[in-house]
Amino acid sequence: MLKNPRTAGPALSLGPDRVEAIDWSAPWLAPYVAVGQGVAVQVAAGVSSAQALNAALAPQATPVRFVPQSDLPPGQAYESYIFESNCCPTREGLHDFFNGLAWLQFPLTKRRLNHLHVAQIAQTGIQPVRGPARDALTVFDENAAFLQAPDALWDALAAKDWHRLFVELRPLWQQAHLLLFGHALLEKLVAPRKPITTHVYRAQAASNSIAELDAWMAADLSADKLAGKPFAHLPVLGVPGWWAANEASAFYADSSVFRPLKTP
Repeated sequence: MLKNPRTAGPALSLGPDRVEAIDWSAPWLAPYVAVGQGVAVQVAAGVSSAQALNAALAPQATPVRFVPQSDLPPGQAYESYIFESNCCPTREGLHDFFNGLAWLQFPLTKRRLNHLHVAQIAQTGIQPVRGPARDALTVFDENAAFLQAPDALWDALAAKDWHRLFVELRPLWQQAHLLLFGHALLEKLVAPRKPITTHVYRAQAASNSIAELDAWMAADLSADKLAGKPFAHLPVLGVPGWWAANEASAFYADSSVFRPLKTP
């Protein structure tokens, strides 16, 4: 029986020092601050992550309850357990803290990802090496961002034409909406670094409200689509208005971060 990766090794402690390190004024946290800040206050006061997240469920339509990591039976796949029990095992750490916030804000998308994972497990079982579909599902869950933007911005992003994307078309970002979804991505941005990069999925919901975006993403996602790697790579701190240093165009000349498109 394969070792369950959710029980392999100690989890990062989510003590008051770590929760207090979250800068809730960061622009990428704007969609999460209304719920997340209150959850963080409870955790900082000594409430378990699962309890604090459950306390925030009332106004949400979240299809899971949060339970301690110890509730996950040894040897059972994490995604299968969520599917069968409607319970999400939650460790004491920033990683699962942000995963819980993603469930609270994007319940339909998270549930869809869970169903897609379970369908893949039913087809292939638990393998030492995940196939392309499960790899892509994991990348999406951990590191995705949703971008609603004019075609010109998306085309420049897909082409990794950084100067055009961030300098020539900078005013066009006023018409764009970027929302970070991946919980590992949000965890990394607690300590922002220039190289932090997200896998961007283009969203075409009718509006940029979280509920509308959540419903659109849940309907749009499929294992086959994700296995085709429909992502563009975006260094998060390059987004106009998200990092003071990017006001200077020289910020984007760093080719170790803003890498050119690879040619065949």
